[in-house]
Amino acid sequence: MNTARVNEILKNKEKCEVFYEQRPVWIQDVRDNIAHISFIDTFEERNVYIEDLYEPNLYL
Repeated sequence: MNTARVNEILKNKEKCEVFYEQRPVWIQDVRDNIAHISFIDTFEERNVYIEDLYEPNLYL
């Protein structure tokens, strides 16, 4: 994923599926090329590189 797409997702009111290491996440914040995410299936939060996030429907 790239920074422009992450910013589109953050501004969009519709839900977008975003994954990190095959786990669904919410993008909380973005600074430079780092996204602060939280995992949907747990309360875990983490800072990750934007390029490591992906949308599964783009690779069908």
